[in-house]
Amino acid sequence: MKTFTSSHALFQVFSDHDMDRVFLVPGESYLGLLDALVDFPKIDVVTCRHEGGAGYMAVADGRLTRRPGVALVSRGPGASNAAIAVHTAQQDAVPMILIIGQIAARDLRREAFQEIDYQQMFGSIAKWVFECQTPEQLAEAAFKAIRIATSGLPGPVVLVIPEDIQQQAVEKPSFKNHPPVFGLPDAQTMESITHTLTTAQKPVVIAGGEFDCPGGREALQAFAHHWQLPVMVSFRRHDIFANDDHLYVGDLGLSNPAVQMASLQESDFIIALGTRLGDITTQNYAFPRYAQAPQTLLHCYRDSRMINWDTVADFPLVCDPVALVKVLTHSAAPTPDAARQAWLNTLRNHSQTWAAWPNRTPKQGVNFTEVVHAVMDHAPLDTTICLDAGTFAAPVYRHFTFKTGQRLMAPLAGAMGYGTPAALACALREPTRTTICMVGDGGFLMTGNEMILAVERQLPIIFIVSKNGSYGSIRLHQERGYPGRVSGTSLFNPDFHDLARSFGMASTRINTREEIDAVIKSAINARTPILIEVNTSLDAILP
Repeated sequence: MKTFTSSHALFQVFSDHDMDRVFLVPGESYLGLLDALVDFPKIDVVTCRHEGGAGYMAVADGRLTRRPGVALVSRGPGASNAAIAVHTAQQDAVPMILIIGQIAARDLRREAFQEIDYQQMFGSIAKWVFECQTPEQLAEAAFKAIRIATSGLPGPVVLVIPEDIQQQAVEKPSFKNHPPVFGLPDAQTMESITHTLTTAQKPVVIAGGEFDCPGGREALQAFAHHWQLPVMVSFRRHDIFANDDHLYVGDLGLSNPAVQMASLQESDFIIALGTRLGDITTQNYAFPRYAQAPQTLLHCYRDSRMINWDTVADFPLVCDPVALVKVLTHSAAPTPDAARQAWLNTLRNHSQTWAAWPNRTPKQGVNFTEVVHAVMDHAPLDTTICLDAGTFAAPVYRHFTFKTGQRLMAPLAGAMGYGTPAALACALREPTRTTICMVGDGGFLMTGNEMILAVERQLPIIFIVSKNGSYGSIRLHQERGYPGRVSGTSLFNPDFHDLARSFGMASTRINTREEIDAVIKSAINARTPILIEVNTSLDAILP
């Protein structure tokens, strides 16, 4: 290695914290950082085609590893393109570090070429925005960025590094963060919790993303079975608890039926574990009710800011929900009586009724719900489903039965363009798993060009593109609010089949329902990158 520089120091901190991959679109404003990466061969450099794609990959990687996903972009236009990923990381509570090459420090705040004040730009969505002023600050800032991105409510951090402080000689850092130690409630509180669990007639668990960690799902399952508690999952966290478990009673999402919510309002003990209890999970702050719920509420989350944020809890617990349920699993639990069993049956029936597969043959094209059904039938237990945003994903959220071992990677932020980059990040991190990306024609043309990485690295990803010539979600709302007045939601598409082939990828089409099963089964067995273009029915999703 040549002289140890400030850029080396930054990547040394990352390497010391097991951060072994970065996603980037190169730019002249951080050539010093690119040069230093040559001396860190254990850090995988993934070169992307758009800063939004690089950012999404970092978000997905951060969610998988629980370490900050890292994206590097250039100033101005590059940072602007990457902003969607920062927003997604904030909404999804994923640790991420966005590094932006900045204009020279001597020119700051002079409205120089491509200059942006990133504190103003990202201050409301990033956990921390820091613009380095001296070479010595690069390592210190990286060290703090890791800590902030992963502590409390995880989220994005933005580091801004002027181009003229990237190559100065500095001392080699030797920093090491230590994970925070969370305590548990005192003995009296734990006794009160176990008493409430014992006496509650209609309890329900709402489980969130903090169980997406090694041992988390297993701890949640053991707790639920020990106490025989019905479990719902928070918004788009379907894979936290096995959907074929008899205690699974559905998810709290965008369109829960009124009859189900009416039954849930009869509950007497809500056990919210590892969830922020955001507006969608709470059905716009109706369950639990805003301010104070009529039910007894236990809310356990590792970030004190989220406890009592919208609804005051009877048990406001700032602690690790995985550790909490492990302790509660060792407490004595009563044998469920007939009333508790009837309550479970009621919630289970609501869930199964809502999740039942429909049987609708559209006037033209393929009903994408049947494609989703075939994916569920053939997907092995080590499958990761990566979803973009759009109506094509609705049957996955409503009908797909996620079994133990299967993963769901979907943007809580509802961000289009997430699916393809997320699938690439997943396949890079877990190459032996089956990775299936489902995306609409609108979202695919936002970041679908990144699929060239699947060809370059031979990542066995199945890209399923729902082609209905429309921004389907918006068209659906448009038809409801302004029936017959279509404006701005139609798409003129390329031939996705030929596009994939031009990338050097295998490709096939589904034009009829009779082709679905064989095509999906063959693609899963192939273990090579492949794109499936589905001639999807727009009629099937419209009101």
